[in-house]
Amino acid sequence: MEKTIKDHLQDIFDDLGKEGQKKFKNKLCDRKVEPRIRRAAIEKLTDSIDLTDLMVNTFTTTGAVSVTLEMLKAIGFNEQATELTEKTGQGLSVAPSPVAQSPVAPSPVDVVDSGAGQSTKVDYVLSDDWHKHLSVTKCSQSFKDKIIREKGSEIYQVKDKSVRKRLALLINNIDFKDEDMTRRGAERDEENMEWLLKELDYQVVKYKNLSAKQMEEALKDFAQRQEHAHSDSTFVVIMSHGQRDAILGVHYTSGNPSDVFPVDKIYRCLNTKNCPDLRDKPKVILIQACRGGESGRVWASGEEIEGDDFVHKEKDFLALMSCTPDTKSYRHVENGTFYVQNIVDVLMKDAHGDHIEELFRKVIRRFDSSDMMGRYRQMACKDRASLPKLFYLFPGL
Repeated sequence: MEKTIKDHLQDIFDDLGKEGQKKFKNKLCDRKVEPRIRRAAIEKLTDSIDLTDLMVNTFTTTGAVSVTLEMLKAIGFNEQATELTEKTGQGLSVAPSPVAQSPVAPSPVDVVDSGAGQSTKVDYVLSDDWHKHLSVTKCSQSFKDKIIREKGSEIYQVKDKSVRKRLALLINNIDFKDEDMTRRGAERDEENMEWLLKELDYQVVKYKNLSAKQMEEALKDFAQRQEHAHSDSTFVVIMSHGQRDAILGVHYTSGNPSDVFPVDKIYRCLNTKNCPDLRDKPKVILIQACRGGESGRVWASGEEIEGDDFVHKEKDFLALMSCTPDTKSYRHVENGTFYVQNIVDVLMKDAHGDHIEELFRKVIRRFDSSDMMGRYRQMACKDRASLPKLFYLFPGL
């Protein structure tokens, strides 16, 4: 089988040996041109396979060859540079960046974080102000009356706007003790999500830069808010770095790996026992965080009874995660995450006519689009869904 460019890159890195790879990685850390690879990401590499994947994921296949040639010549490995040029047919040149197509207007490709300490380039971004002159499409009274008449007990009760008190919790971790983990662009996510929640008539309880312990305390305090008794639903949005089943606190470092908040605690804080005022009401959980370090793509070829009424301990939850288990979640360093941008865009346009699970399906379909993120893949996914009814937001009513 003919070797691919990735194969040739790996062969070159193998040929460098341990000391040569060390020089290569040190020079790569010193590279000032975007996209840059942070030292924390390089320190995680264990072999030439990891180094090859990092180069290709960061610079694309063509760009990885150009940057590799640049680094090889800088550290004096001219023989290997010549060999790579001959085998790939590529010289020391930087390929022009493509232009991303936005639903509103073209926007240039930019650097995107794909987890703590790692950046890459993708060719899909929404413009940074796509909703500024728009608003959430309002639901008509006639449509609401029709849904209530036709579906009746199949839908969750939505309280009248004049008497309800909806709350939403928003936690956004941006600045970490390890400065390499700073979530650039996350401020935009916060602005966009807060804007959406307010448009949907939720009062937003907001926190920023919390440790794992502080996140748990914030959720417990939120669960005890008296407004829930007069609400018909809630949203909990947490944005940070993450692991497979946990969210990282801002004090997380390689030397302090214990600052993690298990996702399971979100459900525990808001279940029937700990938050009785939200019993039988939809609780929508949105989590923007990596769930591992793997790429979302592959190379393709040809127990407890509470009270006398036997109520469910956990029910009426629906979570939409930004990516599937073990994989990365991408974030534009200026415009914010693709996850938040697409949630806001879909709900802004379609919440007036679709229930929440259909809205989430449309968000997921955005990630399934073949041109959404070019060669990079991220798949949002629903998790731990226990909604026995349909939840309509009926925005504006």
